[in-house]
Amino acid sequence: MSALNCCVLIPTYNNAQTLEKVINDVSEYSENIIVVNDGSTDSTNHTLAKFDAIHVVSYVNNKGKGFALRTGFDAAVNKGFDYVITIDSDGQHFADDIPVFVEKLETEKNSIIIGARNMNQDSVPGKSNFGNKFSNFWFRFNTGISVPDTQSGFRLYPVKSLEGINFITPKYEFEVEVIVRTAWRGIGVSAVPVKVYYPPAEERITHFRPVPDFSRVSVLNTVLVLIAVFYIKPRDFFRGLKKKTSEVLSANIFSIRQNLIQ
Repeated sequence: MSALNCCVLIPTYNNAQTLEKVINDVSEYSENIIVVNDGSTDSTNHTLAKFDAIHVVSYVNNKGKGFALRTGFDAAVNKGFDYVITIDSDGQHFADDIPVFVEKLETEKNSIIIGARNMNQDSVPGKSNFGNKFSNFWFRFNTGISVPDTQSGFRLYPVKSLEGINFITPKYEFEVEVIVRTAWRGIGVSAVPVKVYYPPAEERITHFRPVPDFSRVSVLNTVLVLIAVFYIKPRDFFRGLKKKTSEVLSANIFSIRQNLIQ
């Protein structure tokens, strides 16, 4: 982690009951941990006070996961990190999968690497499985890239490569916006398999609001599709045509020169 200049970012909102374990588990793999407290109203501040070595960013009002992630990215860049691994604070992910990202990073230096969960497990809620398939389809339509899990929050970001992109979404839909818009800029998007834990329904805590949050994702996908159809795809077509024409001209010029020499 240190050799690759990579830290771990944990965005959190009212997950005090699982946050301490997540931090302890992550600390087994990295001493560079940033926690963004996204306006929690539970005992999160008390939990964070137990840890002296982590960097904490807090603000009073809850602003959404996307805002928390972007705040954490800025903090990581300011501290000189090139890469950030994000892990949710609800205990869904396993910190012992962090080395999987590090191994992948050694061969893909300029990619967002998504921790792909096994969404076919019996414990996975039906709405989560549907939402993931819906998101995967539109991501592939917008970018031509196929990945098995576009909604996982367990990811590695090349944060230095994201500088200069003005992201606009503040909540869960940010995790869709960031992979689409970075792919349009030529930054890779790939996946590695990770484990996932979904507690029983009666113990499960989620801040995802199905109607408003799914609506926000739908609106975002509509906007991205329009941009893809009317700008990105024509742009890529003409870029490809220009490249092919240039290659043909170069080959012809080379052939003419060889004939003259002979």
